[in-house]
Amino acid sequence: MPSNPAHHAPLDWASIKVFAMDVDGILTDGAIYVSSDGSEAKRFSIVDGLGLARLRQAGIILAWISGRMSDATTVRAKELKIPHLVQGKLDKLTGLKDLLEELQLEPHQAVYMGDDVIDVDAIRYAGIGVTVPEAQQEALAAADYITSRPGGHGAVREVCNHIYHAMNR
Repeated sequence: MPSNPAHHAPLDWASIKVFAMDVDGILTDGAIYVSSDGSEAKRFSIVDGLGLARLRQAGIILAWISGRMSDATTVRAKELKIPHLVQGKLDKLTGLKDLLEELQLEPHQAVYMGDDVIDVDAIRYAGIGVTVPEAQQEALAAADYITSRPGGHGAVREVCNHIYHAMNR
């Protein structure tokens, strides 16, 4: 398990009730495709999608908190039945705090996964803060756990599997 060697506390995956994450760079590889007509497309992993569906069916609350507005994100969130979708929110910490307050949950019951400087405070606030290996240095330093898989290529599924297996022990 690639926990961040700079952090020493064991990770309590079994306490997790909510999995909140950034979208670009986490659920995608961080690239966007813009057509000449201005429409946008993103590449999402089916492997990540199945992991999220399994967690949702097991009772874990899922949330996407994105700094950008994107129709492609909205469509994918609807497909996966993501109950909490926040877009255009650069202050990820406030987004996470508002979500936890609404759900009446504590920070130790949350995983937050992000990859850039605007995610750092939310990564630190969550019970388990996660990032991907290609994240910005600030996110890497803040994270409790760094996935072995890159964003958009199974990193979210890796986290889903930790939560799912901890629930079923």
